[in-house]
Amino acid sequence: MTAILVTGASGQLGSELKELSARYSGYSFVFTDTGELDITDAPATASFIADLAPSWIINCAAYTAVDRAEDEEDLATLINGNGVENIVNALEGSDCRLIHISTDYVFDGSRPVPYLEDDIPSPASAYGRSKLAGEKSAMRWPHTMTIRTSWLYSSYGNNFVKTILRKAGSADSINVVFDQVGSPTYAADLAAAIMEVISGTIRNRHTFVPGIFNYTNEGVCSWFDLAAEIAAAAGSSCTVIPVRSSAYPSKVNRPAYSVLDKSKIREHYNLIIPHWRTSLNTCISKINRI
Repeated sequence: MTAILVTGASGQLGSELKELSARYSGYSFVFTDTGELDITDAPATASFIADLAPSWIINCAAYTAVDRAEDEEDLATLINGNGVENIVNALEGSDCRLIHISTDYVFDGSRPVPYLEDDIPSPASAYGRSKLAGEKSAMRWPHTMTIRTSWLYSSYGNNFVKTILRKAGSADSINVVFDQVGSPTYAADLAAAIMEVISGTIRNRHTFVPGIFNYTNEGVCSWFDLAAEIAAAAGSSCTVIPVRSSAYPSKVNRPAYSVLDKSKIREHYNLIIPHWRTSLNTCISKINRI
């Protein structure tokens, strides 16, 4: 039976993968978080992976506190960089395939066109630098697929969608920045895409190709556009007011435009990627049922 190790399993993507795994009865999933596998501990990581001998690893483990990373760059790099290096070192001598999750923050967002996988990274934040370090470590392994994504949300955990739903339910108006543009990603869609890569490879529907790939939902919007759509979907009378990023001074240089071109993953793996509005409504409906 194919063994699939999922690290960072209590996060948004890991939780969606855990839910989705019920549909893949032919595979043996092992879901871990820091309590079971601390990827910053090199000997423990090597021992765990050697004992399990997985055919696939989906690395969702990450330090994701973007603002706090400016003051904790060493910790962010330890998890996002060194932790990935520990996983890669543990794979030496195996045929295991690694799917590593990265971010649009490896770019500074200064260009006005969607980023391609081979564009030169230029992170402008500590978080982005730590994730780029992880990418470099991941790509040392010849059987690695790194997936860059952005603006992740889910019915699990804390995220922008849940925050806006909460605020729109209690405030008359909320201010949201309109000068940062990207593509939201429903973690359930990304989880489904990952499992299509794995199951499609196993069933010979396509060939596994190592390298860097982009995945987000289709479409482009600002945080203001997204917030307005969330409020409307919730039936809220709250007014969403567009403001500039300068209204919220921050240590973090967030990408102003971080749209990722998805042609490569869509075409190679024959993926049908939902539009962000469709997936947003799906997620909100799920949240309302919880």
